[in-house]
Amino acid sequence: MKAWQVHELGEPRDVLQLAEIPSFRAGSGQVRVRVLAVAANFPDVLMCRGLYQVRPPLPFTPGVEVCGEVLVGTAGISRLSPLGAGTRVIGTAALPHGGFAEEALLDAAVTFPAPTALDDAQAAGLLIAYQTAWFALHRRARIQPGETLLVHAAAGGVGSAAVQLGRLAEATVIAVVGGPDKVQVARDLGADLVVDRRSEDVVGAVKAATDGRGADVVIDPVGGEAYEQSTRCIAFEGRIVVVGFASGTIPHPSLGHALVKNYSLLGLHWGLYAQRDPQSLVDCHAELTRLVDAGEITPLVGERLGFDQVPAGLQRLADGRTVGRVTWVADA
Repeated sequence: MKAWQVHELGEPRDVLQLAEIPSFRAGSGQVRVRVLAVAANFPDVLMCRGLYQVRPPLPFTPGVEVCGEVLVGTAGISRLSPLGAGTRVIGTAALPHGGFAEEALLDAAVTFPAPTALDDAQAAGLLIAYQTAWFALHRRARIQPGETLLVHAAAGGVGSAAVQLGRLAEATVIAVVGGPDKVQVARDLGADLVVDRRSEDVVGAVKAATDGRGADVVIDPVGGEAYEQSTRCIAFEGRIVVVGFASGTIPHPSLGHALVKNYSLLGLHWGLYAQRDPQSLVDCHAELTRLVDAGEITPLVGERLGFDQVPAGLQRLADGRTVGRVTWVADA
């Protein structure tokens, strides 16, 4: 079968190589699928660069978020409802056998039926981004109706999910984006206020919108300058949820500043829930599926790629030049 593989570390456009490899045999706790679509994630970029906390052995195939069709039934796999062959599912790849290939292996603990209301590209973008946003808002920050939510990179994967879920949580949503082309995208997602960080003062805009109080909850998948801005406009007893470092800069926060301003720094590594509290992932998927079926949320697919476009698409994600999810669709 065909697969994009990384044989040496570097930028996606430079290190992804098209290869012909044998089909996989599913191991314990794995599900073998025919890949229908893969939503690119920033961890895919970081793995290509060798900078992610998970470092699969070379050569490996990236693509951690997959929509696929089950090739072999899963009745004997623990912690997973039986899924017959032919079932359309979404799941996370069992590396090094990621999704940018004709077939992939998924982690059975994080594999769920795909909502029928979504097409393959939309379904591929539901799992990681929306569950990350959901856990950030409801499990870590405990957001409450009427609070102000600040979302960085609001036109991206996690950011666009957080805007939609924040609106449903009855929060006032302030979305930060990079560039005028992304402003309308964030507005269409339901943000109450959109701030273009390239031409506007983020801190000043947040303070003006909140009468100087600041944001109660911040979702930060960016790090770097975005994190610094958050600390300057966080409300009394506010919560900053750190979910990633797309800027490439990991902040070194001053704990004295958090003490003086009475705010909390909360980390979120969504992947740990599969080990520590797998039932919470099942419950979250059920709630997200309910919201999808009700028409309340729809993953934002910015690009649908052909197979030969995967390296270039992943590089655009790496360079911060994408809107919504960049997704390879098998029938594109």
